[in-house]
Amino acid sequence: MPESEANPTFSKSTGLPRKRFYRARAHSNPLSDSHFPVPVSPRHVDYTAHFPELFPSSKRIQFADVGCGFGGLLISLATLFPETLMVGMELRDKVTEYVKERILALRVTNPGQYRNVSVFRTNSMKYIPNYFEKGQLSKMFFLFPDPHFKEKNHRRRVISPHLLDEYAYVLQVGGIVYTITDVEELGEWMKACLEQHPMFESLTHEELEADPVVKLLSTATEEGQKVARNGGQTFQAVYRRIACSS
Repeated sequence: MPESEANPTFSKSTGLPRKRFYRARAHSNPLSDSHFPVPVSPRHVDYTAHFPELFPSSKRIQFADVGCGFGGLLISLATLFPETLMVGMELRDKVTEYVKERILALRVTNPGQYRNVSVFRTNSMKYIPNYFEKGQLSKMFFLFPDPHFKEKNHRRRVISPHLLDEYAYVLQVGGIVYTITDVEELGEWMKACLEQHPMFESLTHEELEADPVVKLLSTATEEGQKVARNGGQTFQAVYRRIACSS
């Protein structure tokens, strides 16, 4: 019996998991202690479990979608860059499970596709160096993160000066950080943090226009689609990792 018929959490028409069974709070406290396995170092990341059709191999993850939500961006990127390994990093357990089931279902219904995408349940604000080597990543995504409006909670924001040090460490020179939000104050905050950091520079207008990923920032995710339906405005900051000037 097909899984969609045996399991009501899956749609009979698409074979994909039904989102309503995996709903969770919009955001989690990234400073709280959560209990899940974390690799001791990037060498201990189990690639075989996440990319079983591609390993053993010398490939490494190159894209990381931090706070990936329900995985909309990942699913779009997986077919746009079919030879690139990518992961979502999500703290909420139900949402992580949804993304995992969505990817597994897509692999079944689209043989040969979506083999290059997976998801980690983890706290990226604490454990980025546990997953990625120095200079490993070529793209990092921070789409519609929790704004943490209260000033006392700004330390919980996923873009901050000290966290940018960690992102600069795992990004290769020339790697790109993509951010977007519908909260103007947060957009200004993220842009200011990136602008003031010595290891990042903004992309030019021409580079943004030529990058196919930029167009996905506001359209591929549930949050972006909701903003568009409501006629809202978004604020992007896209920056390149540069070599540290001596």
